[in-house]
Amino acid sequence: MTVGLTIGKAAEAAGVGVETVRFYEREGIIVQPIRPGGRGTRRYSPVLVEQIRFIREAQQLGFTLREVRELLALQSDPAGDCSDVRSRALAKRSEIAGKITRLQSIGAMLDELIASCPAQGALDGCTILDAIRSPASCDGRCGQSENDEDEAS
Repeated sequence: MTVGLTIGKAAEAAGVGVETVRFYEREGIIVQPIRPGGRGTRRYSPVLVEQIRFIREAQQLGFTLREVRELLALQSDPAGDCSDVRSRALAKRSEIAGKITRLQSIGAMLDELIASCPAQGALDGCTILDAIRSPASCDGRCGQSENDEDEAS
């Protein structure tokens, strides 16, 4: 009797694609099951399916793969403490709040550019393209990436 699921069924049960499972295996986030007798179809246990589901959910919450690895390590640590997980969640929430603030700022800048756009005519008179070409007209904020902001801080 064969126990476990094929990669396709495991992926489906975890709510991901087969390529996602393979990616997790290549990245070492999950352990690829061995082939029975060195041949045949690999079988994924319910525990492994739960791990895949956990990874997917953590990513949905914004955790990076490195952070997911850390959460998995904490989860399997018998001496682990919920406060460790909570502090990571608080840090992630703070990071996301910062991103939201930056995105709202970008949205406001785009609103200004759109409002100043004549909406017709030759491209050489396009105020949006002019602002992108000459970021000084945006107080140095236009076209600045998230990394540029971090480096400027």
